[in-house]
Amino acid sequence: MTQQQLGQPDNIITGKNYRFTVLTSRMVRLEYSANEHFENHLTQIVQNRDLGDPEFKVFRQRNQHELEIVTDYFHLYYEGGPLTADSLYIDTKYGYSSYNNRWNFGQPVETLKGTVRTLDRADGAVPLEEGLMSRNGYSVINDSHSFIIENDLLRPRTAAGDDWYYLAYGHDFFACLRDYYKLTGFPPLLPRYALGNWWSRYHAYTQAEYQKLFQDFDRNGVPFSIAVLDIDWHLTRVPHRFGSGWTGYTWNRKLFPHPERLLQWLHEHGKKVTLNLHPADGIRAFEDAYPAVAERLQLDTKAEEPALFNLHDDVFRKSYFTDVHHPLEKMGVDFWWIDWQQGTNFTEQQVDPLWLLNHYHFKDSRERNGEGLILSRYAGLGSHRYPVGFSGDTIVTWNSLAFQPHFTATATNIGYTWWSHDIGGHMHGVRDDELALRWLQFGVFSPIMRLHSSSNSFGGKEPQNYNQEIGEIMRKFLRLRHELVPYLDSANYETHTFGTPLVRPMYYGHDEATAYEQRNQAMFGSELLVAPIVKPKITRLDQSRVIVWFPEGQWFDFFTGLRYEGNVTLNVFRDNHRYPVFVRAGGIIPLNPHPLDDVMHLPKTLAVKIYPGADNEYCLYEHEDEHTAVTTFNWSWQQRRFTIKVADPDNILPKKRIFQLEFVGVTPCKINVDTTAKACTTSHNNRLIFVQNQCADFGVTFERMELAPQRDKIVERLFDKLRRAQIDFDTKELIWQKFLAADTKIQFISFLNTLTDQDLATFLYEIVYLL
Repeated sequence: MTQQQLGQPDNIITGKNYRFTVLTSRMVRLEYSANEHFENHLTQIVQNRDLGDPEFKVFRQRNQHELEIVTDYFHLYYEGGPLTADSLYIDTKYGYSSYNNRWNFGQPVETLKGTVRTLDRADGAVPLEEGLMSRNGYSVINDSHSFIIENDLLRPRTAAGDDWYYLAYGHDFFACLRDYYKLTGFPPLLPRYALGNWWSRYHAYTQAEYQKLFQDFDRNGVPFSIAVLDIDWHLTRVPHRFGSGWTGYTWNRKLFPHPERLLQWLHEHGKKVTLNLHPADGIRAFEDAYPAVAERLQLDTKAEEPALFNLHDDVFRKSYFTDVHHPLEKMGVDFWWIDWQQGTNFTEQQVDPLWLLNHYHFKDSRERNGEGLILSRYAGLGSHRYPVGFSGDTIVTWNSLAFQPHFTATATNIGYTWWSHDIGGHMHGVRDDELALRWLQFGVFSPIMRLHSSSNSFGGKEPQNYNQEIGEIMRKFLRLRHELVPYLDSANYETHTFGTPLVRPMYYGHDEATAYEQRNQAMFGSELLVAPIVKPKITRLDQSRVIVWFPEGQWFDFFTGLRYEGNVTLNVFRDNHRYPVFVRAGGIIPLNPHPLDDVMHLPKTLAVKIYPGADNEYCLYEHEDEHTAVTTFNWSWQQRRFTIKVADPDNILPKKRIFQLEFVGVTPCKINVDTTAKACTTSHNNRLIFVQNQCADFGVTFERMELAPQRDKIVERLFDKLRRAQIDFDTKELIWQKFLAADTKIQFISFLNTLTDQDLATFLYEIVYLL
C-alpha cells in the first residue's frame, strides 16, 4: 500500500482492534475492526490519506483512558473496545458553544447543511443532508460503507467495521474545504465552454428547427456555448415487446435525418453538444449498436436477447462505451447528460448505479478528450469529482426559485460547487414573465447557467417568448454571462487548484452572527456579492425588494457604480433591468467585452473594472490544454497605483492583448502611465486602453484621485424610481420637492417617517442611505 492510501506511518496509532490516523492537526481517522482487518484501499469518498506531518501527542493508559490523542485543535479520549458513544469521545478546543464542544462517537452532528441527491418535483425547500461546516466547530464523515476504488475500478469493500473521520476546523471553513479536497480529491478543471450559457429543452425538435433556433439566437445577439438535446434525439416509440422508449441510443432519423451534419454545423458555430441518456434498460435489439454489442457479449440475437444494464460487469462496460457511446462521440457528441432516475443500489454489495455511471463516464470522457465533463446527478460524498451536477425537475414557482440560492450555497459545505439547475424551472406552474426573468438573472450568477423546460408546448425559455421588455433584458443578461467567463474561469481554476469555491456562503468570510442568518445572499467569487431576487415585485412601485446585509467596508453596485457603506442590513429595490450584485471595495473584475465570441478562445480584449476604497490583488488564471497563464492585477488605493504583470511561459495568451481599464466611482484625474513595453495608451474619464506586447509589465499612477461625489447619480436614480412607480402624481411631486429642498439626510428621513405607506417609505430610504 502507498503512503497516499495509508498516510504518514508516524501518524498511525494502533492497538487491539483499533487504528487511529492523525491526518492533520484538525482531522483524525477512526477505525475499529473486530478481526483487525482494516481498509487500506482508496474509497468512493477518500482518495488520499497523506495530508502532511501534523504535531500531536499520544498518551496511553492515562487517567483510566486506554488512549488519548491531543493536538492544538482537539483532544480524543478512548476507553478501549468497540467504538461507541461511551468508549470514544472528542473535545474541540473552540469556544463556540458552552455545551456542544464534545462529540461522542456516532452522535449526529448539526451542521450548516450540505446538499441532496435531487430536486425532482420540488416546489420550494426540501430537507438537506448534513455538511462539513458547523457553528460548533466540528463535523464527521462516516466512510464505513462506501465502496473501494482499485485500479480505477469500483469494488465492494474488503474490510468490515467502523471507518470515520472527525474534523475540528472551527469556523475556518476555507481550510476545512481545502483539506476535505486533499482527502477526497480536488474538483476537476471544467472546460471553459461549460461556463457559458447552455440551451436545453425537452422538446421534439426537427433538425431544421434546431438549426433555425440557433440562427435566431445568433441573429439576436444571444450567445450559447452548449447545445443540449433531450430524450427525443433518439427513438422513443419502440415496439411494445421492448418495453419503454425512455432508454435509447439510436438517432430518430425522422427528426434528425443527418445528425452528423447537425453536429458538425453546431461545432462550426461554436457550440459543444451533449445528449440525454436514460441507460437503465440496457441495449436492446432495435438499437443500431445492437449487433456489435451482441457479438461482444455473445447474446442470442434470434431471441433478441437484450444486453442488460450492468456496469459492474467488465465486458458489458467495455461494450457500453466502445460499441454504443464512442461511435456517437466520433459523430460529434462532446459529452453526455446522464439522467439516471431508476433507483439506487439494492444491497450493500452493490454500488449505487448512479455512482458507477458518474465514475466510468467521467473516466471515459477524461481519457478520450483530455478533459472530463458530464452532466449528472449527485450521488453522495465524493461526487464533486464528477462535475457537472444536474439538480432535477423543479416546479415553475416562486417557491422553487426562492430555495435555489440557499441550496446552491450550502452545497459548497460538502464541496459540491458546480450545480446546474433547470433555470426557469422545469414543469407545471403558470406563465409569469417576471419569474422567468428573475430566475434567469439568478442563473447568470450561478455556477452553471443552463436554461431548461419540460415538453409542454408553451414552456420554452427563448427570450422572444416573453414580452418585449423582459425579452430584451434576458438577452442582455445572457450576454453578461459570457462577459463574465474570464472571471468565472479564473474561479474555476482556483477551485481545482486551491480548493477555493466560487459560491461562498457569507459566513465563510465573516464570522459574525448576521452572516449565518443570510440564507440566500453569497459571495460569487472573491469580488462579487449577489443577493438574488426571489419574490414578486411590489407592483405599485414597479420594484423588487430584497434584504441585503453589507459587511463592513464599502460596496459598489455592479450595474450603476453607486456606493454603499457597509456594516448595515438594508432593503434594496431593483427594477427589471437591474439585479442586486455588489463589488467589494478595491474589487477587480475582468470581463470579455465581446460576449458573442467563441468562449473557447482566450479573449484578445479584456475589459477590467476597478473599484476604489481598498487595496487589492487579483490573479486572473487562464488555461489552455495543460498550460496556464497568470495575469496579476495589483491595485494600491493608498498610493493610487494600478499595475499589471503577466506570466505566460507557454505563450497561450493572444499577442498584443488589449486591456480596457475602467476605474469606477472615482473623480477624473491626471493619469501617468509607465511601462517597459511598447504600448499604445489612450485615456478619457478614468478609462484607459492599453495594448500590451510580450508580457511586459504595465503601471499607471493617478494624481488626486478621490471617491466621486454621487449625489447627481442619486438624484437621477430617485427620479427614475418615482417615474416608474404606479402611485399618484401628487405624492410623487411631494416626495420630489421634499428631497430637493432637504438640507440634510435627517430632514428627508423625518419626512419619510410621516408617510403612511411603509413600502414607499422603505423604498425611498435606500436612496437616502446612499447620500
